[in-house]
This record gives sequence, structure tokens and C-alpha cells, in this order.
Amino acid sequence: MLACNGKKSPVETVSPAPPLVEAVDPPNAPSKTWKEHWFEHVQLLNRISYDTSVVVYYDGDVKPTVVWPKTYMAEAWNYTKRTYGKFGDDSRLFVIYHAGKYSGGHPGTYLDAGHDYRNVTDCGASSLDAWTTGIDNDIDLSTHEIGHIVEGASKGVKESPAFDIWHDSKWMEIYQYDVYLGLNRTADAQRWSAKMMTTTDTYPKAGTQWFKNWFLPIYENYGKAKVLNGFFTLLSQHFPKQSISVQGKTYQQYTRKMNFGEFIHFWSGAAKADLSTLALTAFGPKDEKGADWAPMLTKAKTDFPAITY
Repeated sequence: MLACNGKKSPVETVSPAPPLVEAVDPPNAPSKTWKEHWFEHVQLLNRISYDTSVVVYYDGDVKPTVVWPKTYMAEAWNYTKRTYGKFGDDSRLFVIYHAGKYSGGHPGTYLDAGHDYRNVTDCGASSLDAWTTGIDNDIDLSTHEIGHIVEGASKGVKESPAFDIWHDSKWMEIYQYDVYLGLNRTADAQRWSAKMMTTTDTYPKAGTQWFKNWFLPIYENYGKAKVLNGFFTLLSQHFPKQSISVQGKTYQQYTRKMNFGEFIHFWSGAAKADLSTLALTAFGPKDEKGADWAPMLTKAKTDFPAITY
């Protein structure tokens, strides 16, 4: 055989490429994908990251440059557990984000099959550039959904007896404020407070300012996070419940909603102070349906005598 170069060149031995090795998850790792099956959600979610605090899932349209949920949601969730106690046996919060669809958010809890018995925040936005800043509404909506887990599943009890009173959700206004303060996010706490101080609602009467005239005075004067947790503790101890079975374990579920007098009574118990005058100033003398709440409060004191102040 003819060669262009008469000199013999050494033959190099090329090692074969190493085989592709896919990382194997440990036995207790959350699934790498999760198919949605709730409400109108039908996306196949991809696991982005996980640790002992949070598991983060994105749909296919969330930009991979969005990395803040891994840190912020873990901080907010861990602070929430320190303040209100554990939420089921799994220490993790499952965090879902969507871009270009499902605008808004909703929660899931360990007491509900809807999200496979997981504590979940599921947030979406109409923009394909959603969640890229990690500030303002990005964290506000995300934190809001954690607050729903607190009101609907704390102390091992399902449902929120006060939901028909504070709707969706005046409770979140003070919960989020406390989270921002608890995480030393002073600028966010100030930003949030300034916004809430000018917020008005139509319930129980037109012009009601829940944050300014009810929750903030209670928070600042009666123990901050301690009084917030105290309300849910008293509910779990005294408000009517029934036993339920969830994945073979026994939990409790509230059997009814509370009326406005009971609402004031339980918050007074948490504050260890009579809040009826504050309630009159904040809400007026009637509930959302136009009924006087003073007789309801009198009856609540009789029905729940262990709550004292």
C-alpha cells in the first residue's frame, strides 16, 4: 500500500469513551417527574432540586435561570414550621411553578389526597417570563400559599373554621408580614405593611381595614408570632372536631365554621385580653350577614369557658 509519507507513524491507542452513567436517586428521593391531576392542571412537572426542606418542580415553560425558590421557599417553610409546628410526617414542602398558564396559586396539604398527601404550593403566571425576579409578587404569592397550609392543616386538624370570616385571605396579610420579619427581610416587611395599611375590604362592612385595625394591633401588642400561633392552638384544643383517617393514621377535622362572636372570643383567648372593643372599632357591631355579633360573643364565652382572658 502506498503512503504519502514513507516514515512509519506510531499507532495511538484511543481509549473508549466512558459509559454514560445516570445519577441514581437514594431510596427516599422524590420522583424526578410528577404528573398533575388536580383542577385544570395536567402538566408533567420536572424536579429541579430537593433537600430536606423543599422539593422544587417546574413545568416545561419555567426558565431554568429561576433558582430563588430553592432558597427562599426553604427559609419561609422552615420558619413556618418553627412557628406553628410540624405539618405531617414529611418535613418537606413541594413547590410547583408554572409559566404561561394557571395564573394564581393554590395549596395542598398532607391531609388531602388532591396533591398526593403532600404539603404543596402551586403557583402559575400568564407570562412566559414569570418568576425571574424573585422579589415582590414572586415571593408574595408564594408565601401566601404557605399561609393556606397553616390555616387549613396546622396542629393535625383539617379545614379552616375562620375562612368564611376572613375569606382569601385577610389572615394571609398578617401571616406574610410576620414571615418577612421572621426572616429578617426588613424591606419586604416594610413594603408589605405599606401596601396592607391602605387595603380596604367590603366584609364584614364596607371600608374594613383588616390589617391596620385588627391584625396589626393584635400582633404588635399581644405577642407577635406567638399570638398568631395561639389562635390555631386554641382552635385545635377547643373547637368542635371529628376523627378522620388519612393514609392509615388518625387526624382531626373541624366539623363547622365559626361565627363572628366565636372568632373574637378565640382571638381574645390567644391574646389573653378582651378584644371586643378592638373588634367594634375594626368591624362595627355586625357580622357580614348583618347580624349583631355581641350575643354570639356572649354565647361563645358560655360554649367555650376554658378560653379565658
